[in-house]
Amino acid sequence: MDIAFLGLGRMGRELVTHLIDGGHRVTAWNRSPEPAEAVGRRGARIAPSPAEAVEGAEAVITVLFGPDAVRETVIDPSLAIPSGALWIDITTVAPSDADDFASWASSAGVRYVHSPVVGSLAPARAGSLAVLIGGEHDAARQARNIVSLWADPDKIRGFDSPAKAAAAKLVANLALAISMEALSESLRLGTAGGLSTEEALSVLPLTTIAGIAAMKGPVIASGDFDDTQFSASLLAKDLRLMLATADTPLPAAALVAAELQRAVDAGHGEQDFSVIARDR
Repeated sequence: MDIAFLGLGRMGRELVTHLIDGGHRVTAWNRSPEPAEAVGRRGARIAPSPAEAVEGAEAVITVLFGPDAVRETVIDPSLAIPSGALWIDITTVAPSDADDFASWASSAGVRYVHSPVVGSLAPARAGSLAVLIGGEHDAARQARNIVSLWADPDKIRGFDSPAKAAAAKLVANLALAISMEALSESLRLGTAGGLSTEEALSVLPLTTIAGIAAMKGPVIASGDFDDTQFSASLLAKDLRLMLATADTPLPAAALVAAELQRAVDAGHGEQDFSVIARDR
């Protein structure tokens, strides 16, 4: 297919590689030139603007920072996506944003599917992400043929609307954020009780946070948070979406949101989100 790919951040660069290797004809755009140049060397055509990227596209994939970036790139300029084309938005957004984007797409004659991913850069590179797909049946089925390039087939979940897929992604990221806070606080308690980080981590495989402890424990023990799999600024943005979406208080989410915002304000926004454990 002729696919326009908008947004070459950390995740976007991993996903677009699967499209190129899968034989699709990819035209890519990114706000800053360096990531685009690297993707161009992999075989994508680079467009100087989103408008030129989507010309003649059968499918448009957006992997942007958040809903505001989607509006600035696609909605506000009323991007001229070809009528009948498929728009797959992978950006993490709120359910209300997904509804807005679906309404805009319908008015433009574009088929909209929201398909966020669950997982970080390593599974993205390996093609083993969990993938959520929400949209009208035929559009979602076509989208699945594309997003399966980076998905573990056992971790694909379908929903009957884009808004539900957006809500499901926020649920997944809330679980991640709170698990990270549980790991951080467990290590703080261990330190206060005289345990080394390694001794505290040795207990956590016996607990319900074994997964996050295995994934982020070595990072915390090393004190090096620069191998960013999921940045603090991105998860902070997602938590703001969660708090804005919920119709009842989410006290644990609010606590982690504050921790992440402190990390961002201290200049650690581009580091891995596990940086919230650095000052335990």
